[in-house]
Amino acid sequence: MGMLQEFKAFAMRGNVVDMAVGIIVGGAFGKIVSSFVADVIMPPIGLLLGGVDFSDLSLTLKKAVGETAAVTLNYGKFIQTVIDFLIIAFAIFMAIKAMNALKRKQEEAPAAPPAPPREEVLLTEIRDLLKRS
Repeated sequence: MGMLQEFKAFAMRGNVVDMAVGIIVGGAFGKIVSSFVADVIMPPIGLLLGGVDFSDLSLTLKKAVGETAAVTLNYGKFIQTVIDFLIIAFAIFMAIKAMNALKRKQEEAPAAPPAPPREEVLLTEIRDLLKRS
């Protein structure tokens, strides 16, 4: 039972749960970016290049013979994957840049002045008492 309790304590820590949420959101974000690249960005680029569909770009290394499939080098899919990566990397860069800007603003905010030393407070009280008398 001790191992189960230890695992439960580990799994319910804030960092582990936050990491799990980040991985799930990141996976969904990756699918969105892949769809954006494949369905929105690549068709116009292919049209500009003469109607080329990047996902179909490949180099045949060995032609199909009988029931043996052809050996191809699918560089079009690689190009799409590189564009996916660049978009994801840029989005992460922008998010980190925004977080760093917020962090800098918090650091630049003037801090409250430090409290005067105890001796100074006592001297101020003595001065005020002397002024009253």
